[in-house]
Amino acid sequence: MSRPSDYDDGTGAGGAPRIEAPEIGVKGWLRWFWRQLTSMRVALILLLMLAVAAIPGSLLPQRSADPNGVVQYEQDHPKLFPILDAFPIQAFDVYGSVWFSAIYLLLFISLIGCVLPRIVHHWKAWRGRPPKTPARLQRMAGFTEVRVSNTEASDAEREGFAVRAVEEAAAVLRRLRYRVETQRVTRRGVTEVSVSAERGYLRETGNLIFHISLLGVLVSVGIGGVFTFNGQKVLVEGETMVNQLIDYDTVNSGRSFDTSSLEPYSLRLNSLDVSYMTPDDGNVSAIGHVKDYVANMTLIEDGGESEHIIRVNHPLRIHGSPAYLIANGYAPQITIRNADDEVVYSEAMPFIPQDNLNMTSLGVVKVPYGITDGAGDPVQIGLRGFFYPTKVELESGAYTSNYPDLTNPLLTLDVFEGDLGIDGGVPQSVYSLDTSDMEQLTGRAVDAESLELAIGDTVDLPNGLGTITLDAVPRYASFDVMQNPAQIWILVFALAALGGLIWSLFVPRRRMWVKAVPTADGVVLQYAALARGDDPALERAVEELRERHRERL
Repeated sequence: MSRPSDYDDGTGAGGAPRIEAPEIGVKGWLRWFWRQLTSMRVALILLLMLAVAAIPGSLLPQRSADPNGVVQYEQDHPKLFPILDAFPIQAFDVYGSVWFSAIYLLLFISLIGCVLPRIVHHWKAWRGRPPKTPARLQRMAGFTEVRVSNTEASDAEREGFAVRAVEEAAAVLRRLRYRVETQRVTRRGVTEVSVSAERGYLRETGNLIFHISLLGVLVSVGIGGVFTFNGQKVLVEGETMVNQLIDYDTVNSGRSFDTSSLEPYSLRLNSLDVSYMTPDDGNVSAIGHVKDYVANMTLIEDGGESEHIIRVNHPLRIHGSPAYLIANGYAPQITIRNADDEVVYSEAMPFIPQDNLNMTSLGVVKVPYGITDGAGDPVQIGLRGFFYPTKVELESGAYTSNYPDLTNPLLTLDVFEGDLGIDGGVPQSVYSLDTSDMEQLTGRAVDAESLELAIGDTVDLPNGLGTITLDAVPRYASFDVMQNPAQIWILVFALAALGGLIWSLFVPRRRMWVKAVPTADGVVLQYAALARGDDPALERAVEELRERHRERL
């Protein structure tokens, strides 16, 4: 089929001007970008991106939390490390990286750009009037009609009854906490009187409280991350810690944390009392399970001492900073003497539980100085072993523990001789032993029996290196001391967000109308409603309004 001669396909053919899209310009592009950024879709995408961006921080060691792990990763992966550490990847400083901060800030701006216009709109709607009554209420939910017949009444009497009916309906709606507006409209010579009512703005108020509180949480977390402090310390029974940076085993602090803000005090662990389930408790299958941990502490500050108790999830708050009990175990007290009977090591070394039920524990002892071999040359030794609180022997000949308390304690140790690697300048964990440059002297790997010690036993080290004694087995506890100036605000905003969310879910947004239309034989009362969103109780609400209105009339 041929096209008409004046047809124009946009190319300017046929003498018509060419159709071109107008230039948006810089201002238009900025407006488009702002609308995209403040949309709900982009906010959800940014939330998902923030969650995904946090994954590398949990997979790779971070300088702020595990600097030794970063050094070890650099040694283990010398070629990959410079790539991951380079700008802008910053894989070992994820939460302070440019790209993570950009996602965080964009999410923050998106929420602000979404919330502020909604606050303005909500304020205007709150101060506005209910909408006009629709001309045809038959289209609305719950529509019903009630005809009041009175053929003997005059037009003025019927109109007066209509006005009174609407006034009574308005009174009922006010009691139901609706905002009401009476209206009078003349259509085709008939004066219709109606009341328009609206309620449920508190639903949007709760929604705004939720979003504002979410912003508050983000701000509080950001401020807390800058000024926060977390210190972990392992204390053996009888030991004391000082609330100073140098005395903590590990420390995580924000970039702007001031070490001088640490309050001067000391904490001493007097004892760690652990109570276990017994047959007397009536549950045979739970025997050996822990009932309670009680850390008996002494707080030393301002020259005075006070006694306190710390339990799991019941921290001791010192100047607003909580001290939590987070772990526990056994710390065998070991004394090592060299061939000249000189004490070269005497400490209580925490062993890490490998079985939280029966407390079979793994530990390491390092002796870098004081021991010489048969030729008189200094040597370093390391001991790696297991501690069994209640030792039992399996059919294979291996040991295990079948109860967590000290019923039949036994310590087994494998001895290594050589270079501990502590002089290489690389920090090492006290809970691991690098045996790559060491020779194993005892253990199944060299077909030599491991050292076995009960409490009070003394045995000889191999090759005449000296003796080792298990003096006692005290308990240890690990504590986490926190200081976060924003933590109370995080709690406040989190509770406010939860309250706002619940508020918005349980407050229905409704509009209701009651119209009185005088007719030739009486008055027709019409009832209808409209909900914003799903409201399964809407029709029942209209029915209740009709019944209350009938009672008042």
